[in-house]
Amino acid sequence: LFAIFAFATCGGYSGGLRLSVDCANKSESDLSIDIAFAYPFRLHQVNFDAPTCEGKRREKLSLIGDFSSSAEFFVTIAVFAFLYSLAATVVYIFFQNKYRENNRGPLIDFIVTVVFSFLWLVSSSAWAKGLSDVKIATDPDEVLLLMSACKQQSNKCLPVRSPVMSSLNTSVVFGFLNFILWAGNIWFVFKETGWHSSGQRHAPDTMEKQSSSYNQGGYNQDSYGPAGGYNQPGSYGQVGEYGQSQSYGQSGPTSFANQI
Repeated sequence: LFAIFAFATCGGYSGGLRLSVDCANKSESDLSIDIAFAYPFRLHQVNFDAPTCEGKRREKLSLIGDFSSSAEFFVTIAVFAFLYSLAATVVYIFFQNKYRENNRGPLIDFIVTVVFSFLWLVSSSAWAKGLSDVKIATDPDEVLLLMSACKQQSNKCLPVRSPVMSSLNTSVVFGFLNFILWAGNIWFVFKETGWHSSGQRHAPDTMEKQSSSYNQGGYNQDSYGPAGGYNQPGSYGQVGEYGQSQSYGQSGPTSFANQI
């Protein structure tokens, strides 16, 4: 939808301006000089007739400038973005398995999204500059300077109607909105590639390896096992007066008295 609004407001534009030349000799005046122009804004091809205020002779003039390159570039990007969005929508809905097969679909989608984001930025910036030049070239005051009759103080040259540029201003706004939309979509397409999830799995795997290596080290619970000398009953032995080993183990006080 944003792409449609972008190329429709620019590619479908047509406008015009009206000038008035009031000569000293009223019969030579022309109070309604209409100049029409439209997309792709090859203004140097827009011709119009103006009175010279020197008898019935009229001069043929044209506007100045050719701004078709930036305008056509902008519209072309908008049309291709619309077509790709339409095709991608069909793939998302009806060919989801093919899209995820071998991760090829998300990877292509990610690259195309990055490219379109860059192209939207470039084309919108170029068209914004082109539109500024179009406004200057079609300014009635600037166009009046092209007429020889307006260089004479005895003649009165006035702008009657200026061109309406609101739709062209809207096209520039939609151009930058498309850039924001596509640039923001890079993150979501990046998540579809699987690179984001693989990066998250890498950290827990590393921690598991570190913990397993720690458990296999010298700090093992079995190192304090039954092999220790203080865990077995009757381990407190004592050598008696006659060299016989005496034990204070499980035998109790009776065995101790008999040994004495």
